[in-house]
Amino acid sequence: MDLAFEGRARRLGDDVNTDYIIASRRKRDSLDPAVLKQYLLEEVDPTFAASVRPGDILVAGKNFGCGSAMEVAATVVLGAGIRAVVARSFARTYYRNAVNNGLLPLACDTSGIEEGDRLALGSTEAGLSLRNLTRGEDLAPEPLPPIMIALLKAGGLVPYLREHGNFVV
Repeated sequence: MDLAFEGRARRLGDDVNTDYIIASRRKRDSLDPAVLKQYLLEEVDPTFAASVRPGDILVAGKNFGCGSAMEVAATVVLGAGIRAVVARSFARTYYRNAVNNGLLPLACDTSGIEEGDRLALGSTEAGLSLRNLTRGEDLAPEPLPPIMIALLKAGGLVPYLREHGNFVV
């Protein structure tokens, strides 16, 4: 996966838990992200899923993905066409589930990002960059270790292991 892309910011608050991302009752019917994407964040905003466009970027405050460790909370975001989540901080299990499934989690100060702002993610030799094109501001995401960047570029843990057979970074 190319880690350089642009998208529209979709603003959320603090402490967005995994049951807000995808309600537990929805997982009884299916775990397929293509099915579940229609229920993305319905507990926060019942119209949210219908308003998502491929390439949107979720932007949140602190503690994104808290709650249970269910992997489907990361895969449903990808299933909706969202390739990145930018948050002030992440729950550790959500962060790992995101990387393992190819969803880019970037931690940085999100206080200056508003709903609808155009964001540009870049990949450089020094790491990942984030620019708010709407406001003309560069943000400073926390660096990701090289192995996580390699996993994300491969599309997640399973595609990485299929390609390399083992960890090579």
